[in-house]
Amino acid sequence: MSYSSEDYKNYILDQMRLVEGLNVRRMFGGYGFYLNNKFFAILSGDQLYFKTNAETRKNYKKHGSKPFQPSPKQKLKNYYEVPSEIIEDPENLKKWTKKATI
Repeated sequence: MSYSSEDYKNYILDQMRLVEGLNVRRMFGGYGFYLNNKFFAILSGDQLYFKTNAETRKNYKKHGSKPFQPSPKQKLKNYYEVPSEIIEDPENLKKWTKKATI
């Protein structure tokens, strides 16, 4: 599925409709996601990345997710791709969102 960033942002927001207190702001050519004013996600191009910690990162790696890499030489190792099967399931996406904001 191919989207422009604006279309994909709207798709993600629709999928996250069960998450209360969500706010999105434009940043660095993409979008930053906040839950109750706490930054937890990056939308860059057509990929959503959630903030992880040592415990939650294991689940992302198990799904084959890769860290956010804004440039070839730079990786933000605490932000990982949200698997498409999670994005496509609003209930599961809500659970992963809550874990990303801990």
